[in-house]
Amino acid sequence: MTRRLGCSGLLAALALSLLATSAQATDEVRCHVSYGGETRLLRANAVTSPYEVAPVSIGSYFLFRIVFERPPAQSASVKLYTYADRDDAAVPIHVAEFPLPLASGGRFGFTGMQRVYEPVRDGELEYWCEFGKKRAAQ
Repeated sequence: MTRRLGCSGLLAALALSLLATSAQATDEVRCHVSYGGETRLLRANAVTSPYEVAPVSIGSYFLFRIVFERPPAQSASVKLYTYADRDDAAVPIHVAEFPLPLASGGRFGFTGMQRVYEPVRDGELEYWCEFGKKRAAQ
């Protein structure tokens, strides 16, 4: 009987561990990015290496990149990059870093409303990001 309870306890602990792992795997960062009258929702899952994440084109001039690094990464954080996509190369014009755990967000998530200006073409990109759980596929 003791052996059976021990196995049950072990199975329950294993199930809880798997549940916690799968719950952690469903975390995501969602950024609401507005440019030229259009708002897009960009989503990012946790990665172990920032080099896995490519920037996304926003309009004809901006690139936006979300790097969501989870532990055991040395610097578990959310890093947000905005680039000007110039003819010769992409140039970083805005970088923001938010260490984990993220502060609870208000109306505009954990970042607040951010505005990035590009002086050559007089463009303005606005964004704000929130942390949440991925919605299950329906």
